[in-house]
Amino acid sequence: MSESLPLTEQAHPDSQRLEQQSIQHLVALMRNDQQNVLSALSAAEPAIIATIESTVRALRAGGRLFYIGAGTSGRLGVLDAAECPPTFRTDPQQVQGLIAGGEVALSRAVEGAEDNESLAIADLEKQQLGPQDMVIGIAASGKTPYVRAGLRFAHAQDACTALIACTPLPQDDPAIQHWLFLLTGPEILSGSTRLKAGTVTKMVLNMISTISMIQLGKVYDHYMIDLQITNAKLQQRARRIIHELTGLSAGAIDDLLQAAQGEVKTALLMHFQQLDYAAARQQLDAVAGHLHQALQVSGD
Repeated sequence: MSESLPLTEQAHPDSQRLEQQSIQHLVALMRNDQQNVLSALSAAEPAIIATIESTVRALRAGGRLFYIGAGTSGRLGVLDAAECPPTFRTDPQQVQGLIAGGEVALSRAVEGAEDNESLAIADLEKQQLGPQDMVIGIAASGKTPYVRAGLRFAHAQDACTALIACTPLPQDDPAIQHWLFLLTGPEILSGSTRLKAGTVTKMVLNMISTISMIQLGKVYDHYMIDLQITNAKLQQRARRIIHELTGLSAGAIDDLLQAAQGEVKTALLMHFQQLDYAAARQQLDAVAGHLHQALQVSGD
């Protein structure tokens, strides 16, 4: 019977009689089980790369990235999307996470939501999808009705689609353009995909959003130069980035940030090229926001 189950639902060979094991044994067991995450990532790398390439094309064309999932998978998508505005100063509409059952499902299970295909269609209809958009379904089993219906609807709107799953599936659905199989194997606690299936999914979402934003000019060297200064920690990070790249004093950095309207990227170009805010913004807009390219154009 276990052979017909999703990989994440099958029995783990090393996790019998968990309730009889010591804490030390269980910690070691779970730690060792995480080794499968990196091998799963390596095997899926070509599909990950292809998905990121499609995502970058969509965002460059003015489209949006949507994650759609239920339960743990949906929460991971919402989390990754929510981190994009403060980290990369994206418009909140540019990267969005949709979860079966809506916001209430972020903190507790919503009965029947993941099985509701019409709910997925309704959630995506509100977004007015188009051919510039990218929709990535997240489902450890790969079969969640909410997710699969959402991907079929997205495909019908000519959006690009991908599916992240942690079990092998027949690639026979024409509505899915990219299949990302993250095969981490059975869970220590059978069916608990918040464990290593959740870990590997989070890692892939990190790759998709971070690398896409790097390609869109949101990063310079290893610095998040498009961060949105929304709290004291990010204020200090912005100051540190500018200091490390320019050597300016604290007072000069504060003056520069004020003149740049709190935009770290703009502040850096203003400093390096001795430009005012309007000229720096114009120069960045001409190269789609890439600071490196703006500096090259200026002959830095």
